[in-house]
Amino acid sequence: MSAMMQTPQASLAPMVLSDLDAVLCIEQQACHFPWSRGNFIDSITSGYLCQVYRSDEGILGYFILMMAADEAHLLNIVVAPTHQGKKLGAHLLHQAMMMAQDAGGRILLLEVRPSNAAALALYRRVGFRQIGVRRNYYRDTDGSEDAVVMSRALEKIRLSEQCG
Repeated sequence: MSAMMQTPQASLAPMVLSDLDAVLCIEQQACHFPWSRGNFIDSITSGYLCQVYRSDEGILGYFILMMAADEAHLLNIVVAPTHQGKKLGAHLLHQAMMMAQDAGGRILLLEVRPSNAAALALYRRVGFRQIGVRRNYYRDTDGSEDAVVMSRALEKIRLSEQCG
């Protein structure tokens, strides 16, 4: 499968229930309003494309993709705080795009906080464009924050394409 990534140090693999303690630890460290264990269990049991990036150090990051017809929706993508700034997020995003394309996706949708400048810059750099705003989508310490809705066509994703 072209979306499977292997390096001497790490590999991308399906997320399983036994990964959830490590995934939740990363989620709680990296996100102000983290997903719950139930959110992850629902994603796994619903058949979403749930992937972890695992090395000898443990899980370094993960993503959750939901497929619907020819659309993919990136529901969650997180890199462990200790591994941020090393282009791992770009690498995971590229793998998610390839996996979505391999599953028949022609477009990838996602939501991102407007305050997440690093993620917005990455998404724009790899060809995502804003298609809308979801008002009060995210919980925030002051109540709520909007979500920028972005999309990108997947027809031209290649293994050699770089995301960062």
